[in-house]
Amino acid sequence: MIRDFIQQLKKTAHLARLNLTEEEEELYSKQLEEILNYFQKLQELDTSNVEPMAHVLPLNNVWRDDVVKESMEQELILKNAPEVENNCFKVPKIVKNI
Repeated sequence: MIRDFIQQLKKTAHLARLNLTEEEEELYSKQLEEILNYFQKLQELDTSNVEPMAHVLPLNNVWRDDVVKESMEQELILKNAPEVENNCFKVPKIVKNI
């Protein structure tokens, strides 16, 4: 069973471009297995008399009028950017051959 989790973890790490060591793969696979086992345990509960809900807490949307107002200065926004080009955030290219 743990081997299945390791294979799934390797695939997910590859898609997320994460380089995991064998120790990390082992650790995260065990944690993933524990999480999934816990969910399986939760599915054993009889919830037939429990009303479905979206949240466990009584949350309400906070609405406000859509009002145009001053935004932050561009210089201040770009101040902590790792790289800036032509007054814009410069980000690494992730799509090739276009």
